[in-house]
Amino acid sequence: MKSIIFQTASKYLLPLLLLFSVFILLRGHYLPGGGFVGGLMAAMAFILHSFAFGLKETKSIVKMDPRHLMPIGLTLAIVAGLSPWFVGLPFMTGIWYDEPLKLIGMVGSSLFFDIGVYLVVIGTTLTIIFSITETI
Repeated sequence: MKSIIFQTASKYLLPLLLLFSVFILLRGHYLPGGGFVGGLMAAMAFILHSFAFGLKETKSIVKMDPRHLMPIGLTLAIVAGLSPWFVGLPFMTGIWYDEPLKLIGMVGSSLFFDIGVYLVVIGTTLTIIFSITETI
């Protein structure tokens, strides 16, 4: 479906949806949201773009093979889960920094775990959808 209206809308929606996915990611450790929902939102932004412009142009925007995002995100999530062991706390215990950051709030190991989940979900979803689209 390559209509001019859909392409124009997709061009403006891609950055807005990606920004909203980061917002959902960052609010996830305080309110509903987080890495999974934010990752799905980011993947849907790229899928919408691929429907409007084609797979080749969307892959040129992504710049990286989505399959490489999965091990990076999984490694980040595992390191965030194991990090409390280094200070004598149980696995997956939240470690929080003392000072909140502007626009983000309190930063802790749960945020890094959520970022890892975010990357895994984007990588998995885009890999599946791109593989299906390539075979059609």
